[in-house]
Amino acid sequence: MKQSTARLNPGDLAEVRTPQEILQSLDPHGTLDQLPFMPEMVEFCGRRFRVSKRVVKTCYSQGSISGMRVFREDNVVVLENVRCSGAAHDGCQKACIIFWREAWLRKVEDRATVRPESNSDGSEALRARLKTRAGPNAYFCQASELLKATGPLSQWGRITKAVSDVRAGNCGLLEMTRRIAIWLYWRIRRRFLGEYARGTRKPTPQGSLNLQKGDLVQVKSIENIIDTLDEKAHNRGLYFGPGMRTLSGGQYRVERHLDRIIVDGTGEMRHLRDTVYLEDSPCECAYVAFGGCSRCEFAYWREIWLRRSETKTSSKSPS
Repeated sequence: MKQSTARLNPGDLAEVRTPQEILQSLDPHGTLDQLPFMPEMVEFCGRRFRVSKRVVKTCYSQGSISGMRVFREDNVVVLENVRCSGAAHDGCQKACIIFWREAWLRKVEDRATVRPESNSDGSEALRARLKTRAGPNAYFCQASELLKATGPLSQWGRITKAVSDVRAGNCGLLEMTRRIAIWLYWRIRRRFLGEYARGTRKPTPQGSLNLQKGDLVQVKSIENIIDTLDEKAHNRGLYFGPGMRTLSGGQYRVERHLDRIIVDGTGEMRHLRDTVYLEDSPCECAYVAFGGCSRCEFAYWREIWLRRSETKTSSKSPS
């Protein structure tokens, strides 16, 4: 197997290093430059994945507060379809995309066939170093430590990072131009007209469908959804973003029902009611963040914004 410390770029094949190698990179808190290596990541040791993106910048959200941050060291990537299971954090259902320091990965060639032998003792030693709690009421994970592992991003910094996204191969120039145009349109619209889906409800209503994974639903019309929102486009604290409007009228499968998620930056476990993920429903970060980001979170859907579908086959939302 060819090993390399070369910079990892989108499309590269990377192998997660052995537990022994990763253990040597961690401080006593189980972090590298304040980014935790979580117990949920141990199962990926020795496995290979394509690099999805370099993390040039990332979003964060604390309830109604959100923003953009940047890792202090340019050595973080995300891998294709690798998300946190939450198994070591009392079943957190946030399904965060996992951040990987390049020190935890090695670049390999497609033709490489030799893999490191599994070592259960090494895995147990690594797990023993990793913690899941920061206190009695706070969890310890990449989401909880995100603000510590990153720094603020200035307005000028957002522009330079948009250029960096293109240079890193995360997206092409035309795609970045589209993202900026989307952000600019909604920024101007919000300033003059307020939130896209602002309503008048005080308080906002609650509705339950008791949805489960695999259920087929239809997203209600924008008019029906607005009738459940307050003037800031929230329903019981959950924001209905402008990107979510593109799903209106479409049919989708429920990816999972949400009961609990760990809050960015605090480690608090927040309990949710009547909320789901839908398949093929990303957060559409470009609508609210200049140039978008690499975190690829899911959009959260209140069940009151949905109705059960009577048809047996799903279809995408109207174009």
